[in-house]
Amino acid sequence: MRIGELSERTGTSRRLLRYYEEQGLIVSERQANGYRDYDESSVDRVIQVRGLLDAGLPTRIIKQILPCLDKPRQIYFPDATPEMLETLESERDRMTRRAECLLRNRDAITEYLDAVRAYVS
Repeated sequence: MRIGELSERTGTSRRLLRYYEEQGLIVSERQANGYRDYDESSVDRVIQVRGLLDAGLPTRIIKQILPCLDKPRQIYFPDATPEMLETLESERDRMTRRAECLLRNRDAITEYLDAVRAYVS
């Protein structure tokens, strides 16, 4: 598929898709006319990358862990360094704190809505 279709299917701008490719997060083949041609699996990959970016992971770390995410039950990571493991643990802990904060905020909004609806009824 061409970049326009990938953009449409993932809700990701063409500019960002080119950036993801520049960073080695997605790949394309070049057609004879120079157009990028993306494999069907690129849709899931872009969605996965966007989710990891939304979670706060930088692209340099996403690039390192993407090969492990293709087959999560068979993780093979021969070149993991102690620094990388420490970084991933730190990112995981930060994401956990962020998720807990989001859950608290969601619960507070739910309580507010329940109180407003009870008052209005």
